[in-house]
Amino acid sequence: MTAPDAAPGRIWQEATDSASSIVELLDVMWDHARNATAGMTAPGSTSQLRLMYVVDREDGIRMRTVCQRLASAPPTVTRMCDRLQAIGFLERLPSPHNGREIGLRLTATGKEHLQRIREQRDAMLHQAIDNMSAIERRALAAGLEGLSTELNAARGEAPRASGSHSAA
Repeated sequence: MTAPDAAPGRIWQEATDSASSIVELLDVMWDHARNATAGMTAPGSTSQLRLMYVVDREDGIRMRTVCQRLASAPPTVTRMCDRLQAIGFLERLPSPHNGREIGLRLTATGKEHLQRIREQRDAMLHQAIDNMSAIERRALAAGLEGLSTELNAARGEAPRASGSHSAA
C-alpha cells in the first residue's frame, strides 16, 4: 500500500491497478465456477453467461436494453438468446409495453444454473474474505459499495441495493 503522504495520482493509479487485477481474478473465478457446474446444457461462452446475469437482474428486460448493457449488436444478442432458449435457460415474451418489442426472462432451469455458479463463486470468495481481518473486510465492503455506485452511475443505472453478498 502507499504511504499516507503519497501523491494523489499515484494512489489513483494503485487503486485502478488493484481493481483491474481483481476483475481479472474474478473473471478466472467465474470461468472456474462455470466450468465446475458445466453439464450437457451449460452455456458455452462467457458472453452467454453475462447475458444471463443481465436478464436475471432485470426480469422482462427488453432485447434492445440487453444490447445496450452488453454493448453488443442486436444480431449477436439474438444469436446468444437463440442458443440459451434452445437449451431451456431463457424465454422470450412480448413486451407488456409494446407488442413489437421482446422481453427476456430466465427459466427456472436458467436460474438454477446461475445459482450453482454463484454458489461456487461465493464459496471461493468467502474463503478468501474469511482470511481477511475484520478491518480489511469492512474497508473492502465500503470500497466496493463506492465503486459499484460510481460504475452504475457512469452507466446511467440506478444504484443497486446491497444484496446477500456482503463482505463485512
